[in-house]
Parts: sequence; structure tokens; C-alpha cells
Amino acid sequence: MPNQTLADQTIADQTAPYLVAALYKFVAIPHYADLQAPIQAACVENGVKGTILLASEGINGTIAGPEQGIRAVLAFLSAMPEFAGADQSGITHKESWAEEAPFPRMKVRLKKEIVTMGVPGIDPNQIVGTYVKPADWNALISDPDVVVVDTRNDYEVAIGTFRGALDPKTKSFREFPAWAEVNKAQLTKPKKMAMFCTGGIRCEKSTAYMREQGYDEVYHLEGGILKYLEEMPEAESLWQGECFVFDDRVSVGHGLKPGPYDMCHACRRPISDEDKASAHYVHGISCPHCHRETSAAQKARFTERQKQIALARERGELHIGVTAPPREKLDTNQELEGE
Repeated sequence: MPNQTLADQTIADQTAPYLVAALYKFVAIPHYADLQAPIQAACVENGVKGTILLASEGINGTIAGPEQGIRAVLAFLSAMPEFAGADQSGITHKESWAEEAPFPRMKVRLKKEIVTMGVPGIDPNQIVGTYVKPADWNALISDPDVVVVDTRNDYEVAIGTFRGALDPKTKSFREFPAWAEVNKAQLTKPKKMAMFCTGGIRCEKSTAYMREQGYDEVYHLEGGILKYLEEMPEAESLWQGECFVFDDRVSVGHGLKPGPYDMCHACRRPISDEDKASAHYVHGISCPHCHRETSAAQKARFTERQKQIALARERGELHIGVTAPPREKLDTNQELEGE
């Protein structure tokens, strides 16, 4: 039976109180710092929470709230001349629904990049790969002359990817250029290259980077994995597993339905029921993936945080530590892909 489209899902999920919008746009904004306060105010006024990143290269964010509030914020952003653009294309965004609030607070942050690659001068507004619609993606990646590259981080790839895709095993997007340099043999021209990520933003930058390196036939999945899972019937899908998302849903499957994974609130990695059965799993403090990565002092801090969360819950309050990861484990891409 074919999966639901987003329109079908919207009808089916009327009881879900939170609309989640993942958005981004690459556009030159020299005065981006001036936009921080008005965007923050618009979100707070409409009961919207999440994270939005602003940089001279554009905007990137994931926000959630009541449908009316999200619609109001999206309309506010689209009306800003910085994002409307000469072509009036506005900001790319994708929607899904959540039963519980995915974010505890609203943050509009200023960054050097809206998705951190760390390579100066890469501008998707000037050069980028060829967009491929989800309906055409299967045919492209089934071509034996196409090298398929997953541009996401290792913990994302671990729970799901496209059949036959290369896994760079990167821990952050910053590592992608070095991986591409070391693995030139696998990416040798004149083979075509098909690249994908969660919602499209990392592919905008990675395909721009590969084009800058001289690769001509570079393609990427328009709308990312999320758009593919929304539109592609499961019976025809080449996707295997779940898609990690950067909020408390943790993962989604076909039809953008929330998946079976939980999140370790110490390291923000996805964890399965098997992981939670491990002796190394302590709720909010450690999991099998991170128990060796943190010191005794860090574990003590996480333990105190969990104590404060429990006390806040007894008072009927939401402690900000519920979804806040330890600061030393965050980079732009771990905190937010924002697609």
C-alpha cells in the first residue's frame, strides 16, 4: 500500500499539536546580525521554539509550535526582502508533525556559516550540483556509472541510508573535504556523482565544493531524504532504515512517521532498545556510544542535570536541560542540520 503524501499525513495528524518546519536558504546577507532580534521576536510572539542560524551566506533552522504560529513565522520570513529574493522564491522549507514539543526554547544564533564546512569561498549561489527530483532519484542511483555519496555524519548513516551509498564515516561535516581528497580514486571522473543529505542543505554545499574541485556531473537529491521519504511509496523505495532528524523525534521513516529510536541526552546520538539494555546506558548520563568519551567530572555534571530535570518535572516545569546536549559535544551540524 503506497505511503501517505504530506497532504494525506496532514489530514491524518490533525490531533498532533506541533507543526515542525525545517528551513534554509543560501543568500548573501552582509547585515545578517540586524535580523537576529526581529526574527527572535516574531518566533516568541507566535509561541514558536527551535533554533535558527544566521550567517552572511543565509539562514538555516528548524522550528516547531502550533500550526498558526509556524505559519505566521514562515510568512514573516518570506516577507523579509532578504529572503524573498529577486525571483520571489522565498525560503525552502519542509513540514512534519510531532505529538510533543521538540524544542524547549527559541534561539536565533549568529554563525560564520549556516552549515559548517570550514572551506572559505564555497558559494552555492554561484555554483551547485544538478537537482534531482525524488521521483527520478531511483533511476539515477541505480546507474552503474554513478557514485552515490552520503554526506551526513557517521551516527546518522548508522541507522539508515540509500542502498549502495558510500559512507564517508565523518563525525562532522567539516571532515567531508578531507574525505573527498583522500578518496579521489572512488570519485574518479568521468563517473557521475549523486549526493544526498537529510533535507538538502549539506548537499548544496558539498556539491558546490565538488564542482569547485572540477567534478562536472554532480547531482543531488532535491529536498533531501525527507522529501524522498515523504513522496516515494515504500514498496518502490531504495531507502534502508530510518532517517535521523535533529529534534526529539530522533528519526523518521516513510511518510515521515516517527521511528523507533530514542536519543542519548549525553551525546545526542540515536539509541535503540538494545542500546538502552546495555550496562553502559544510564539515562541522560551515558550510552554504549559515549560512555568512554566523557570524564568522571562530565558524568557528574550530567547526573546533576538529570536530578534537576526530575525536580523540575515534579514541579510541573520543563527544565532546559531536557533536550540540551553537553556544550563540548556540539558543533553546528550536531545541534542542527535545520533542513
